[in-house]
Amino acid sequence: MKLSFLLFRPPHNINLAVYKTFFIILFIILVISTLSALSVYYSGISRDENYHFSRIDLNIHNAPKVELPSSVETKRRNENCTHWDCFNIYKCGHTGHDRIAVYVYPFKQYFSKDGVPAVSSVSKEYFELIKAVVNSNYYTVNPLEACLFLTTIDTLNQERLNLNVTSAALHSLPYWNGGENHIIFNMIPGSPPDMSTVIELDIGKALVAGAGFDTYSFRTNFDISLPLFSPLAKVAVLNDISKKRNWYITSSQLGIDPYYLDELQKLSYQHENLFLILDACHNHNYTSRCEINSGKLYSYPKILRDSTFCLIFRGERMGQFALLEAMAANCIPVVVMNSVVMPFNSVIDWKRAVIFVMEDYLNTLIKVLSKVSEKRINEMRKNIKFLYNKYFSNMKKITLTTLSILQDRIYPHWCKMYDDWNIPSYERNKNPLFMPHTAPKSHGFTAVILTYDRVESLFTLIRRLSKVPSLMKILVVWNNQKKHPPAFSEFPKVQKPVKVIKTRANKLSNRFIPYKEIETEAILHIDDDIVMLTADELEFGFEVWREFPDRIVGFPSRTHIWNNVTKSWKYESEWTNEISMVLTGAAFLHKYWSYMYTKKLTPEVRDWVDENMNCEDIAMNFLVANITNQPPIKVTPKKKFKCPECTNNEMLSADIGHMVERSQCVDRFAKIFERMPLQSVEFRADPVLFKDPFPEKLKRFNDIGSL
Repeated sequence: MKLSFLLFRPPHNINLAVYKTFFIILFIILVISTLSALSVYYSGISRDENYHFSRIDLNIHNAPKVELPSSVETKRRNENCTHWDCFNIYKCGHTGHDRIAVYVYPFKQYFSKDGVPAVSSVSKEYFELIKAVVNSNYYTVNPLEACLFLTTIDTLNQERLNLNVTSAALHSLPYWNGGENHIIFNMIPGSPPDMSTVIELDIGKALVAGAGFDTYSFRTNFDISLPLFSPLAKVAVLNDISKKRNWYITSSQLGIDPYYLDELQKLSYQHENLFLILDACHNHNYTSRCEINSGKLYSYPKILRDSTFCLIFRGERMGQFALLEAMAANCIPVVVMNSVVMPFNSVIDWKRAVIFVMEDYLNTLIKVLSKVSEKRINEMRKNIKFLYNKYFSNMKKITLTTLSILQDRIYPHWCKMYDDWNIPSYERNKNPLFMPHTAPKSHGFTAVILTYDRVESLFTLIRRLSKVPSLMKILVVWNNQKKHPPAFSEFPKVQKPVKVIKTRANKLSNRFIPYKEIETEAILHIDDDIVMLTADELEFGFEVWREFPDRIVGFPSRTHIWNNVTKSWKYESEWTNEISMVLTGAAFLHKYWSYMYTKKLTPEVRDWVDENMNCEDIAMNFLVANITNQPPIKVTPKKKFKCPECTNNEMLSADIGHMVERSQCVDRFAKIFERMPLQSVEFRADPVLFKDPFPEKLKRFNDIGSL
């Protein structure tokens, strides 16, 4: 008897046909399950995993050689391409991430049958470009999930390419598909005598990220305009934007049209001591320039640091090294080029940093520049410094900015706004909350009381809070692990729900944890010893918060000052008209800030607060001000917030070294944030008709205390 028969022999009481049918169905189910599991397995390969794909080898010297079967005739790209008909957006979004996936082809050396290379070698700039992509969050090792494809054929400089061989090499790429979803980087397009403003390769539907575009060759919302990167620009970098400049206008660009040179000389004769016109010296060296009349030698690009305005002309190509070299030196570029497409023009507002003059109106140059005020010059210098440092200072930043623009184009619902691209974060006034201008009153607020062991004071506070009309819930954060909180039966009998949360460690940051019990947008953070605030004062504070839900709105205020002796920031509690902080011992905040403090605040700040049992309120003020660039709002004139029932040794602020520690906090946090985000303001919110001689029945808030 065979073994198979022994294993599958049916019982005597079951029909053999039924038994076979059962096993056939079972086999089909097993096959389908196996295929489904494999499908899930392969679809789950992420860009960070390498089950079947290895990361690109950046060793270009050992790149394999590829002989191309034949070259293709050089054609032009599809000039009618737009984002909607030449880019396959359905290739994107397969990774489960909110970013595009970029696949980089392996390095290979491409040759024609005659031994002609597509490109002689890979430039340092292109290698840095590839490296930036591979080391970024955009990179994927899996071409099947790629949204964008990047070739390792160095196309930055057309003059180094054999156009036919390079075009054939592009067509031989395994995922080329007519150039769909491929990006070609190029900074020096065209070749004599035509000097095209776009690279002359057969790239089909590929988009071009290139320098030197004009408005005729640039495909709006498809191509991306790049700067012509200058490695020499870093020599000209100037950090002191307030430096006095000896020259008003400098022209140092080589090979400009003789017509422009004649016009500049005419202007220099009419306006002596304003112009510095430089050209190549007899012994030509790019790092040297000579004054055209006297022949005086100047070091380039360092001379740009001594100039207020730097002229940028059209040369053989539209893209010019001079633009980035002027920006690095913080010299305001004056662009004299018609139909130029400025770098990253779709996101950068160049009018904030550059002055444009039409070529035919070069004779009006002095008239145009004389209208630029000193204040405007300083603003433009700040903008130039910001743009250069953020987008143009190296190849990595240029590359990642290009991908970021594509990211915003493909995922417009996540795209950055105008301010994100053009204004430094520390200068933006922004509200991170997606809320109406005035928060709804009906939602009310939750009172979060941080307490340790002051039971009587806690109970007094609960009774007073319960009288505030807009209060919805009281949350008691019990911070004492050595002692249990009072039994719920001992708590005051009030009409509002009370919930007690026992913490695992005695930390001041516990007050800012976004507890699930908090169901309202507004939170009143209050210490257990703040028993002097009236129901009217708290209700009015909530009304003010409704108008400013992104701010800290509260009662005790403080300020910060600069100490010229110690060269450090100091915490100041004196009663002045100017404030920059509202302490969270009695303040309204949106619950968003609890999340930001707990999840996003620099751990160095939060850990310091918890270890030193101090300054959590200062940390919250830094956090909010750093994001919104807005000051807090103090409400009511009350300034005294001492607990009448507490002994001095119960209060953290009673320690003799308390003020010293607070000053250390302000100075330490400023260093960690790398700036001073706190904004000083002379403002206080009081109720309408406050202290006016009107009958009390005409006033809404009567019980508002004095100082």
